[in-house]
Amino acid sequence: MRHSDPMVAYAPLLRTPPVELLWHASLFLDFDGTLVELAERPDAVRVDVQLPGLIRQLHERLDGRLALISGRSASRLRAMLGADVLTVGSHGMEFMAADGTVAPFERPAALAEVEAAMSGLTRLHPGTLVEVKPLGVALHFRKCPSAEAVCVGLASSLAERHELYLQPGKMMIEVRAGGGDKGTAIRTLMREPDMIGTRPIFMGDDITDEPGFVAAQELSGAGILVGEQRTTAASYRLDDVKATLAWLEAASAEVA
Repeated sequence: MRHSDPMVAYAPLLRTPPVELLWHASLFLDFDGTLVELAERPDAVRVDVQLPGLIRQLHERLDGRLALISGRSASRLRAMLGADVLTVGSHGMEFMAADGTVAPFERPAALAEVEAAMSGLTRLHPGTLVEVKPLGVALHFRKCPSAEAVCVGLASSLAERHELYLQPGKMMIEVRAGGGDKGTAIRTLMREPDMIGTRPIFMGDDITDEPGFVAAQELSGAGILVGEQRTTAASYRLDDVKATLAWLEAASAEVA
């Protein structure tokens, strides 16, 4: 069983990123908790009416050097956001180009058994729910926090039994294919001709985003944590989704 447990450094009192940070940069954005508020159910998030336009504006002003990197499926994220930009789903494992072309991938057969076992648990713990993804299955307990221990226990045993990856997150636990994360996705994208020689800037809110912060820092860029101060590899911090969208608007104007 392989756990997502990136090494992070504690950075006390992280400051607000300067709006000039996007000069000569490539921008990578998490979705849930970064661009949209978290919701009780994955399908209940609300996308601000101005967000798709902001993403398209950033994409244009950065000459295409922008990508969304999320734990959601790439196709679902594209449909929710309504912006034709490079999208990386399944925690950095599923690549969808701006034209909608998806790089081939293989879904582990064992995920069918994982889904069945998790669905059985939800029948015993009302409020928990299963989210099926192209390369993983997530068990959410936001509406039933008392079930956290049993959810984590089941997911841990399933990951170990099937030699899959155990991915913790905010009020959820996921069993998914291994071999990559948001950090490896950023490293892959930074080898693209348009991004070579630029600085990667990655914005995220969750423990699942830590590999992305590490990769950005190691590639002479920076991570921006969205949310409360915590142990992180990010270099800067913004308070919440509202502050993030406001900063992106200001930063976009700086690179116009």
